[in-house]
Amino acid sequence: MIEGLRTVIYPVTDLAAATAWYQRVLEREPYFDEPYYVGFEVGGFELGLIPDGVPGSAGATAYWGSADIGAEVQRLLALGALADAPVTDVGGGISVATLRDPYGNLFGVIQNPHFDRAKVR
Repeated sequence: MIEGLRTVIYPVTDLAAATAWYQRVLEREPYFDEPYYVGFEVGGFELGLIPDGVPGSAGATAYWGSADIGAEVQRLLALGALADAPVTDVGGGISVATLRDPYGNLFGVIQNPHFDRAKVR
């Protein structure tokens, strides 16, 4: 069951510079800061930065939350989605996967135990 939007991830070419820029923009430190991913909690949602991929209008991926990512991926596949990237543990107990909807759009799913629904405004 999809619970709601959780995370939008932006690919960047310089993770350190992008982290510093987003710290200024968001006026906060990241809650997760590793060489492969930086995450900022913003009003109960997450803005993430990754040091790979292609920045630009086609570069961001929205991740929809699920309490059981494996079951959700299977449900979406049964509904006609196509696998893009399998369920992957990205650290800190967080797992992500991406699929393509029947129209080719990227659809991200995330299971994040750090997400606090009470913070959502």
